[in-house]
Amino acid sequence: MSIRNLGYLFEPRSVAVLGASNRQKSIGREVMRNLLTAEFAGPIMPVNPKYTAVAGVLSHPNVQSLPVVPDLAIICTPAPTIPGLIAELGERGTKAAVVISAGLKHATTEDGRTLQQAMLDAGRPHMMRILGPNCLGLLVPGQHLNASFAHRPALPGSVALIHQSGALCTALLDWATTNGIGFSHFVSIGDGADVDFGDVLDYLGGDPDARAILMYVESIQHARKFMSAARAGARNKPVVVIKAGRALEGARAAASHTGALMGSDDVYDAAIRRAGMLRVFSTREMFDAVETLTSKCRPRGERMAILTNGGGPGVIATDELVLSGGVLAPLSAETIEKLDKVLPHTWSRANPVDIIGDADSHRYAKSLEILIEDENVDCVLVLHAPTAVVSSDGAAEGIVKVASEKRNGKALIASWLGGATVARARRRLSDVGIPNYDTPEEAVRAFLHIVQYGRNQALLMETPTSIPEAFEPVVESARLVIESSLADGHEILSEPEAKAVLAAYGIPVVKTRIASTPEEAARVASQLGFPVALKILADEITHKSDVGGVVLDLETSPEVQSAAAAMADRVRQLRPDVQRIGFTVQSMARRPGAYELIVGAATDPIFGPVILFGEGGTAVEVIADKAIALPPLNMKLASELIDSTRVARRLRGYRDRQPVDRQAIQHILIRIAQLVADVPEIAEIDINPLLADDRGVLALDARIRVQKTDVRGADRLAIRPYPKELEELVNVDGLDLMLRPIRPEDEPNHKKFLDELDPKDIRFRFFGSIRNFAHSQLARLTQIDYDREMAFIAVEPHGSNPHTIGVVRIVCDPDNVEAEFAIIVRSEMKRRGLGRALMKKMIDYSRGRGTRWLVGEVLAENRSMLNLARNLGFETERIPGEAVMKVRLNLQNNPADG
Repeated sequence: MSIRNLGYLFEPRSVAVLGASNRQKSIGREVMRNLLTAEFAGPIMPVNPKYTAVAGVLSHPNVQSLPVVPDLAIICTPAPTIPGLIAELGERGTKAAVVISAGLKHATTEDGRTLQQAMLDAGRPHMMRILGPNCLGLLVPGQHLNASFAHRPALPGSVALIHQSGALCTALLDWATTNGIGFSHFVSIGDGADVDFGDVLDYLGGDPDARAILMYVESIQHARKFMSAARAGARNKPVVVIKAGRALEGARAAASHTGALMGSDDVYDAAIRRAGMLRVFSTREMFDAVETLTSKCRPRGERMAILTNGGGPGVIATDELVLSGGVLAPLSAETIEKLDKVLPHTWSRANPVDIIGDADSHRYAKSLEILIEDENVDCVLVLHAPTAVVSSDGAAEGIVKVASEKRNGKALIASWLGGATVARARRRLSDVGIPNYDTPEEAVRAFLHIVQYGRNQALLMETPTSIPEAFEPVVESARLVIESSLADGHEILSEPEAKAVLAAYGIPVVKTRIASTPEEAARVASQLGFPVALKILADEITHKSDVGGVVLDLETSPEVQSAAAAMADRVRQLRPDVQRIGFTVQSMARRPGAYELIVGAATDPIFGPVILFGEGGTAVEVIADKAIALPPLNMKLASELIDSTRVARRLRGYRDRQPVDRQAIQHILIRIAQLVADVPEIAEIDINPLLADDRGVLALDARIRVQKTDVRGADRLAIRPYPKELEELVNVDGLDLMLRPIRPEDEPNHKKFLDELDPKDIRFRFFGSIRNFAHSQLARLTQIDYDREMAFIAVEPHGSNPHTIGVVRIVCDPDNVEAEFAIIVRSEMKRRGLGRALMKKMIDYSRGRGTRWLVGEVLAENRSMLNLARNLGFETERIPGEAVMKVRLNLQNNPADG
């Protein structure tokens, strides 16, 4: 389930309280008090056979005796009663419940189910949505709904908060109310047995009352649903996340450097970034970020100018900015010349701009006006420390005047330092929408939140470049190696096996052979040609260097034999647990000056496969220079992953070092991501080192851990990859066409397709005239979530830049009940059967994924589309009062064979 029936939870017309009570300090009493105090407009019906009335309201002995069916039930009775009460409510027709009671997760029924599972089983036949159990409840001030046992009400506001911790959320509520912060929704999901983060994100993402969404996350249960909801929500409004539990987990059991380097918090960080959300690390940061993100403070870039009436605050702000990775704007010569004319000769003549302690409102205003005209400046931070000779209120008025008249599209942030002396000035700044903070550090961090949020949004909306070369992996070869290893009972592939898998995906590997004895190693080395590298081969040994299991630059057969014998003796002494010792012999790779990198993949228990990149070599875990991303990857995402590491700067080249072939590294990352999507048996991959220089890349060592699984490869991923299996070659009126899902890389061609359409076709498709499509609109059309949306385009399959000639798309509701379609084809392709071919493909796809209804709206004058719809089995009806027809196809009962 997702948003189905959540309207009854957030906007109920009637509420029942099961377990309502008059007993002091009981949850049932607090819930009744909160409902009544909030002045909920509908019936409030306490249910408890012990009372005639609760809080002065007539009580009912049981669910059956309720005079009306409650939209929402709040349950605060003992855990064993919950499944039965849910069943009774469902039979009455109740569609939503808040289960405050705890203790359902581990207690069991007579048939062995947990009480939580029994509760879910009782609600499922009635499609009842359940918030909790073990939760505080929810508050919706705009609905006068306080369905919680919170100790105080929430102020009305435009920010929604979703949280897991009951104890922390009461503290948050107290802190927010004390500081005058209000909420549109305040939701405690507790154990999240039914309604979870993904569901609430989906609902609030489309709720206009919530201008921003805050989340306190301890853990996620359904990664793909969460990522789909988060990506959709973040496209509509700011989503800010605190993730608790940042300690490394799971490294002890890792069988590779990749696994040891990858902590669960790193994966959450990658997921939050990929979804376009903003992560913060404290409660205060969270609310500061929301204040800034919901204001007009949206800089076009990342360069900040600092305007201050004191050197100390300016230095503090500069330190915070630079040490946190921000950019101090370089002032132009013209700006410095203009400032010279309005400031005392002792001013700083640099950024930060210290305009001296006696700066009045005029000096503030003129300085700010000059700074916002500088093309090098994207945001101005204005600092003010109170003085005896200048009014803090007057300084604020000077800033307000410039902000209202000459802002020039630049972002503006303020920090009026002090307490009561500057309180009125701060209120004045807030009244006109200028975010202001108590300290320079807080102001700078707020600006950096905007910068990071902008980067994440750009990542969400970025158009990736096409992969320069065709990539067709030999999937069956890789699977054959892995299946053979699993059949032999081995979870760790030998180095040659691992390299064979990588080679099947076009990853360059050094030639490697296996030897069982020192004598055989010498013979193999002679066949390969000298010099060679010799490595230990044993299932029990993960890190060869730790046992002296690597010897390089061996020039003769006797050297190889002697080194192998010594290596075997050393391993037997250091690792008596090793049962069978072998060797790998490989040609020495002569790549002087090449960088040693690590590329890998591991399986997170929540988000599934994740990709790692960083600086490699034997000290990889000590250096710990790594970055993580969720697959699938494209060229842009692979580039962003590389740039997230420290080694990225060196890879660009310096002094006599040539830049590396960056595209070659990007290709490796994309292919590893494709490999883990294609082959679900892969649990970990470790390529260390991956040599990289200006000539390309070469995998010197590789390790792959595999395990048996029944899960399809793509189903493991938190983000559904491009569904290549849906590509189809068709012939339409003698023209060979490819019908395939749209890709982000299609944006340039899609823009050209839309720009060249007849204006009438645009009006039929978009119900209005659109002259130019902005990048954000095109990104929304081409960067789709394949789990919830689909767009099939028709392209000519041949040529290096095939152009789009038609597209059909659907957007499905999160419950997969109804999908709305739209279709458009180039004018010259009309009446040739392309529209029918696209519609039939979409109908078959929608029916295959279990969608119930395919619906659309068609202008009444668009007769050709209406005729096509009727021929395909759609029902049509006019929308009253509009020149629009509603078309509707029952996908489960009416196969369209048109």
